[in-house]
Amino acid sequence: MKTQTSVAVVYHSVTGTTAGLAEAALDGANRIDGVRAFPVRIEGDDIHEGRYRNASALQAMGEADALIFGSPTFMGSVSAQFKAFADATSEFWFQRHWAGKLAAGFTIGNNPSGDQLNTIQYLNILANQHGMLWVGIDLPGGYDPEGRNRLGAQSGLIAHARDGMLDPADIATASYLGSRVAALTRRFLPERVENGSHSL
Repeated sequence: MKTQTSVAVVYHSVTGTTAGLAEAALDGANRIDGVRAFPVRIEGDDIHEGRYRNASALQAMGEADALIFGSPTFMGSVSAQFKAFADATSEFWFQRHWAGKLAAGFTIGNNPSGDQLNTIQYLNILANQHGMLWVGIDLPGGYDPEGRNRLGAQSGLIAHARDGMLDPADIATASYLGSRVAALTRRFLPERVENGSHSL
């Protein structure tokens, strides 16, 4: 019997900023009682002839109750490495392995407006393709006392790197997103956690 909620943070990082956001999301999720959050980093070595091949990582994602996706924004969308991973999930898409799981996403770019929203929307579409339930950010941009969600994106975390460095407010927002996904998973999917089912 499954008694603990698990959250996987699935991400690709090049310069380390996306990895920093992933670490913050993991920290936030692990602060929720009864939750175990773990990272799944997409590596270049996982991709063979343009296809993502990591059976153990995919199995771990399949056993998680929620997935938080992260990718830097390159040319207005996810990185090629993340896209290779996303395409590989089509191999079990029709079996609805991820249906009913919670999902969320984050991205980062070097410009304040570098079409990062398109990356978040891509992550949202990926989750919808799998029948997942998307979790946005409920912090009103510009009105949070702690300055989180400073760029005002409600669909997911959009971060802006300055000189290759993460903004502390973006790190705090990533932590909040991790906690939010974990808490909502515990709240809305208790029966799935008890019986180990991943369908609603």
